[in-house]
Amino acid sequence: MSNSLQIGEHTIGLGQRVKLELPVASLYSDTNLSMPVEVIRAKKPGPTLFISAAIHGDELNGIEIIRRLLLQKSFKLSKGTLIAVPVVNVYGLLNQSRYLPDRRDLNRSFPGSPKGSLAGRLAHMFLHEIVHKCNYGIDLHTGAIHRSNYPQVRANLADEETQMLARAFGVPVLLNSDLRDGSLRQVAAEQGTKILLYEAGQALRFDELSIRAGIKGITNILAELGMISKRSKASKIEPFIAYSSSWVRASTSGMVRDVKKLGQWVRKGETLAEICSPNGRFVEKLLAPRSGVIIGKQNIPLIQEGEAMYHVANFEAPDEVVEHIEQMNDDLQIIDDPINPKE
Repeated sequence: MSNSLQIGEHTIGLGQRVKLELPVASLYSDTNLSMPVEVIRAKKPGPTLFISAAIHGDELNGIEIIRRLLLQKSFKLSKGTLIAVPVVNVYGLLNQSRYLPDRRDLNRSFPGSPKGSLAGRLAHMFLHEIVHKCNYGIDLHTGAIHRSNYPQVRANLADEETQMLARAFGVPVLLNSDLRDGSLRQVAAEQGTKILLYEAGQALRFDELSIRAGIKGITNILAELGMISKRSKASKIEPFIAYSSSWVRASTSGMVRDVKKLGQWVRKGETLAEICSPNGRFVEKLLAPRSGVIIGKQNIPLIQEGEAMYHVANFEAPDEVVEHIEQMNDDLQIIDDPINPKE
């Protein structure tokens, strides 16, 4: 890490904490939009890490995670640099939409181009102004509209250092996830930036458990990298790695009565849900094709034949997984003000 960091037209020196805005293409109303960025640099050199949220504009949990993290009075870097980008897809956030106005998915548009589509231009700017200047990154996501994800980390766990960081994050479920063409993780990996993708909650909603798990996870990573002082030892959650997962799809159309919930263990052949006819003509049971933990599910109680309903991660050690999921729930379900939580 050099003594000065250049982001856009801003130069940030060691020991500085700066809020800045990176201009993005203006709207057709001639309204200028910018990407908010906060940079915190310790006086002592060290790793550079970014945390980003709302690459999909309707995924709000990550914005709140970053907001709360940066507002902690005791938050102080002992070495290195933290670059926080609470809203990457500012267009999507304004429209409460996953996509950009050109209907492109930003997380399938990397590396982008300064002369490409709107998504390509935004991807290029974020990649070159933020990601390429970092050794590590944590990208915060939620499930899609009407779908919830249980707190989980997805990463290329074949990489030894990435797996070490994923374990340090402190959620019970790690999902080995292949790199997708055009994704931020795929492009970042090519130039050596290690990225964890944190998935939790659902689009357009705050989920308190997911937010607290995200804040704690980021803090754990910063401590693992030596960027902050390690806090008092709490009960450690030993994560389990799922190398395979699958969505269970509806065999018929109808109205849904959930039997199993997010984060629950289910055995092969157990009933996940009942699909019913509105006039009571039939009740069909949706069965789990394999054993595992439910890490994602659809929330709306209406289903069409063939639609994905439950995302199940496959594990060989069910008792331990369930125990650690319960431990995380107990650790994070404390009673306080969710808007202004105690540190």
